[in-house]
Order: sequence, then C-alpha cells, then structure tokens
Amino acid sequence: MKLQNDLTFDKLLDWNNPHKMDKDEIVVMLPKFKMENNYDFTGTLGGMGMVDALKANFSGITEKNDLDLSKVVQIIFIEVNREVTEAAAATAITMRLIWQKITMQFVADHPFLFFIRHNKTRNILFFGSFSSP
Repeated sequence: MKLQNDLTFDKLLDWNNPHKMDKDEIVVMLPKFKMENNYDFTGTLGGMGMVDALKANFSGITEKNDLDLSKVVQIIFIEVNREVTEAAAATAITMRLIWQKITMQFVADHPFLFFIRHNKTRNILFFGSFSSP
C-alpha cells in the first residue's frame, strides 16, 4: 500500500493537527473485523540499549530472591463490530435531519490505515492496517 510505505511521523502529526481539520459530520462505514497479536520486544529492547533492566536483580520487590525481567511482551486486540457501525450511522442520520445538511460518507470497502488516539494528549495508542474487506 503506497500510503503506508510513504507514511512518516511528521505526516501523521500534520494530518492530526486539529487546527487543520474541518468540523464536518461524516458517516464512517467499516467492515466487521477483529485483530489480535502478540509481540515479544525482549530482543528489540535489548538491542536498543535496555540491557540493564534485563540483567537487573528485582529480588527486593518480593520475598523470593529469584525475580528477574525475562520477557517484554505486548498483546494487542481490537474489534470493530456491526453495533458500533450502526450506532455511528444512526447518529449521523439524526444530525442530517436536524441540520438539513448533506453528510459525507467514508465507506471502507478497500484497504485502509486506522489508529486510536487519546484526544486530550493527542497520543496514538494503537495503529494498524486492514487489507482484506
């Protein structure tokens, strides 16, 4: 996917700049999907210099003296289901009737990138791609 290959951190920050966004009502139609995966970052973090924590003695945390950091694992899970999509569409239709405006639509019937962002801090919590509708 060309967009994914050309994506940079600076572009992502620019696209998420609230001062460059219009406040439009958009109906978003996503396919039902579920993604889950496990990532072992132990070797990666060790290669990035986090070797002290991997070799440290954590025996002061517990009564047992054999506690060490052996693995750093991230487990991710996201599920988009029909109920969420229908609720978003119903809200948009209600807004259209109240404001009498044409609502834009985004139908994700093709590969797309997505992310979940904490709006207050603008931190991206999860970033993914979907390629098989």
